[in-house]
Amino acid sequence: MISYTRLFASVCALASTAAALNPIEVSGKDFVDSKTKDRFQIIGVDYQPGGSSGFTTKLDPLSDADVCLRDAALMQRLGINTIRVYNLEPSLNHDECASIFNAAGIYMILDVSNPLAGGYLDRSAPWTTYSAIYYKQVFGVIEGFKNYDNLLGFFAGNEVINEDATYMAPRYMRAVVRDMKDYIAKNSKRAIPVGYSAADIRDILMDTVHYFECDLKNSTSSRADFFGLNSYSWCGDASYKSSGFNVLTEDFANATIPVFFSEYGCNDVKPRIFTEVQAIYGEEMTQAFSGGLVYEWTQEDNEYGLVKVNNSNTVTTLIDYENFQKQLSKLDIDRIMSSNASQTNVEAEECSVSRITHKSFYNAWDLPEVPSKVSDYIKNGLPDAPSGKLVSVSATTIPQKVYDSTGKEITGIKLEVKSGANTPSSSGSSTSGSSSGSSSGSSSSSGTSTPTNAASLNGAPSLALGGAGGFFMLLASLL
Repeated sequence: MISYTRLFASVCALASTAAALNPIEVSGKDFVDSKTKDRFQIIGVDYQPGGSSGFTTKLDPLSDADVCLRDAALMQRLGINTIRVYNLEPSLNHDECASIFNAAGIYMILDVSNPLAGGYLDRSAPWTTYSAIYYKQVFGVIEGFKNYDNLLGFFAGNEVINEDATYMAPRYMRAVVRDMKDYIAKNSKRAIPVGYSAADIRDILMDTVHYFECDLKNSTSSRADFFGLNSYSWCGDASYKSSGFNVLTEDFANATIPVFFSEYGCNDVKPRIFTEVQAIYGEEMTQAFSGGLVYEWTQEDNEYGLVKVNNSNTVTTLIDYENFQKQLSKLDIDRIMSSNASQTNVEAEECSVSRITHKSFYNAWDLPEVPSKVSDYIKNGLPDAPSGKLVSVSATTIPQKVYDSTGKEITGIKLEVKSGANTPSSSGSSTSGSSSGSSSGSSSSSGTSTPTNAASLNGAPSLALGGAGGFFMLLASLL
């Protein structure tokens, strides 16, 4: 006779555990699912709640499970499949947050630097910070996150090469890519992509990507795996040409690594209407770009937020959230994610001075030698560094109240456990319940449909327990 107590516990465990997302890998100039080989395009958002001031050695964006659950559920409702996190503290435990985003079908791209002393490469004099102290931060982040399958990749640097940088900055930045990739090759169970996030400085933009993507025969591991672009040239109801996106598409058409917008979403015109979404994921641009991350999730002083955190108990989705949702709902996901052999079969060109055109840009690949202690870290691993692992996700209903931009409460928001990457729904409408002054708390039937599960497009089943009915159907199947 089956023990119903044990059976009930087994069902609950099944319902609360998300299968890990398939790791993403680089194939030519595309990101692809490592198992299905389907193309992966980033539909993402930059995620740094509280801004740089919200980061401390005791708190970072992926250390508070309650906040992560709230935000993952709201991102899932949008159709987000990737987040970028800028500042992380390696000593903190990130298991719950990483697992929550994994359950939501959301990948992570992580910067390895932070703004604290010893946590970044000084662009004005990189040789002064290219040291073992800095690499405790860099390798600490790698160690902490390397075991999460929903980790898409690491940014070795963000806008280190700009107008204020020294001439030698590219040399040291490519060396950081090399050291990170060598550390991963030696100390990780899988190859995790490493890339660079660049400022949209048109005079040196192509020199920058050429410097990172070319093949250096005596240091092949120093070649970046992907390239991010922080660009805000599309403002308001601009167009493909007036924004200069047509020029970017032409410039990156021959790139040999995946290129994507690591930040976009100009707010010179408010509210933002995000018409650039249709261009970024349109047929012309998807041959050159692998999607993008809109800046940013929470409303800070610079007013780029999609949501406003009122306090620990309430949050408001802003009009930008709703406008972004409407644009994402129009996307042709089947076309966007379809593979293309011409994309995956490209090969890197050899590094040469002829690939650098601007006089102010460093045109040699004489990378600095690895500091001896850093070399020891690469060979033996960073001592006493905590490593994370995915854990079960049991809570799916968020405890906070959520209101839309008109003040109406949005009810019934909870995280849906997925077995594949999250995608936008076909409806851009918001799910609104009672107004903020009502006590009924009933949910509306005019809500957004559940985001589709990308894995189901490939024939993979997904786990969905629809209330009591779904529970008893599953229970019956096990009897």
